[in-house]
Amino acid sequence: MPYFCWKCGNELDFVVKVGVKVGRQDTCIHCRADLHVCKNCELWDPNIHNECRETHAPFIRGREESNFCQHFYFVDLPEAPKKDNSAEEAKSKLEDMFKNLK
Repeated sequence: MPYFCWKCGNELDFVVKVGVKVGRQDTCIHCRADLHVCKNCELWDPNIHNECRETHAPFIRGREESNFCQHFYFVDLPEAPKKDNSAEEAKSKLEDMFKNLK
């Protein structure tokens, strides 16, 4: 099963080929984002309280920053996660709207 970076969506070949556990200081070879983060964990769920399905997990403030959580399991997805382009789309819509006012 391939593993993907939560930030850039690129496949992380070293995790699959070497089979090593992701350490707290490991980063993506493509975008340098931290990998041992909530957003790369199979227990992360932004729709529930504490954003974690593990009831005994400590509260972690920075979901995109490296942490010491003992419940971390790298999420295995069948394909790369979809990038959230909502901010970029909103910005382009605003630019288009203001172009028409000139």
